Amino acid sequence: MGEEREYLLSMCKKIAKSGCNVLLIQKSILRDAVTDTSLHFLAKMKIMVVRDVERTDVEFICKALGCLPIASVDGMNPSKFGHADRAEEITSNEGKIIKISGIKSSCQAVSVILRGATKLLVDEAERSLHDALCVVRCLVKSPYILRGGGAPEMELGVQLQKWAMTLEGVASIIVRAYGEALEVIPEMLALNAGLNPVQITSQLRKHHNDGNRFAGIDVRKGCIAPESDVRVPLLVLTSMLQHSTETVVMILKIDDVIPTR
Repeated sequence: MGEEREYLLSMCKKIAKSGCNVLLIQKSILRDAVTDTSLHFLAKMKIMVVRDVERTDVEFICKALGCLPIASVDGMNPSKFGHADRAEEITSNEGKIIKISGIKSSCQAVSVILRGATKLLVDEAERSLHDALCVVRCLVKSPYILRGGGAPEMELGVQLQKWAMTLEGVASIIVRAYGEALEVIPEMLALNAGLNPVQITSQLRKHHNDGNRFAGIDVRKGCIAPESDVRVPLLVLTSMLQHSTETVVMILKIDDVIPTR
């Protein structure tokens, strides 16, 4: 016991000597990452210890704080440390939260705490937040938006079918089929909204054939809006067209399928 105590004390002294005053320790699946004795030594040295950090959170924490993960006490070096003005433990009804503010690194990060009466509500809130962040990400990468409600897909489908009439042979068939495939999206949108997909798609196609290229499906009123109020990032549409086209091309390149068990 005496040797173990001396060994732990020497490790704690190395941590204190490096200048570290907040220590975040990754959760260990084999054994306890820290012992009560080491926690006692670190507390006397006025070093705050945050235990059981999930492995999946380590990368985010390192990017947010501008630090590097350290595997051994011997690797404790100020050049690998992150810097912040304040680290504190906040107690709430759900438990304890570690709040780090005044981060000195150039990386701007923020943590969002979601609360709900049940796990189902929290999961739904997380999905909604994730969707909202994805929309912002798309607008940052490509700051352009389109009318939604199936308007861009139907307009593309109509224009491709008109172009197909000017072509001949296999090219005409391919372009026409591509345009018809795009009409499936507003059809599924109407179906998911509880509307008549055939009727809604036919009305939407008529609007676009008449030159109303901004017409889209209004799922609340159950009709076609001359100018859809829904907005969609351009990157969503271009990514969809690119990935779906690449998938079809890849499938067409398959010569044969060999069944296996």
